Amino acid sequence: MTVQDLLPSSLDCGDCPIRHRAVCARCESDELKRLEEMKYYKTYEAGQTIVWSGDRMDFVASVVSGIATLTQTMEDGRTQMVGLLLPSDFVGRPGRDTAAYNVTATTDLLMCCFRKKPFEEMMIATPHIGQRLLEMTLDELDAAREWMLLLGRKTAREKIASLLAIVARRDASLKLKSPEGKMVFDLPLTREAMADYLGLTLETVSRQISALKRDGVIELQGKRHVTVPDFDRLLDEAGDDSDGGFLV
Repeated sequence: MTVQDLLPSSLDCGDCPIRHRAVCARCESDELKRLEEMKYYKTYEAGQTIVWSGDRMDFVASVVSGIATLTQTMEDGRTQMVGLLLPSDFVGRPGRDTAAYNVTATTDLLMCCFRKKPFEEMMIATPHIGQRLLEMTLDELDAAREWMLLLGRKTAREKIASLLAIVARRDASLKLKSPEGKMVFDLPLTREAMADYLGLTLETVSRQISALKRDGVIELQGKRHVTVPDFDRLLDEAGDDSDGGFLV
């Protein structure tokens, strides 16, 4: 499959897989029609940079499928991964002309883009779009605080399990589980990228993934295709409770 195969056969918002999670979740049919007039789809290949920090952005967008990373480069050239963009996540900031982070496609990526100026005008005329974006921003802030806990207090095993749970939970919200009730997904990050994101060495990541597989917490086909037989057990390994919050 090529990246062009990600382009939807229909441009109708009603058929969008992220319709009820994205910034447009509360839009009525007439509002969706207005969004249709300002939107366009863009595809990116794995490894392709979408925007560099400091570059001018003339669009905002929702991730439809695939995964992207947010990174920040320090003055000495070192780069730190600071976040993941998963399906339904919002890219860009209304009212800001430039990008705050480097955004890079980790997998083949499909984005639903909106021309920035018309989108900003619609936000003013349609308050619930701004309210939805505020909710998403606050959720992102909560996730960032949880990630501080993960990086600062969790063991290497808990860090790996937490990342797997994050991806599995979001993936499961967009598609059905396997017939056996297991969660099945493709891990979007290489083990090198996981090590960078989690502040671990590559050897530690590989060792902990192997341990989770050996203990039956996950099943692996190749290096990326993951099956989670019992999600509650994965949450236990992550130090999370069953409703997705972090245990204290």
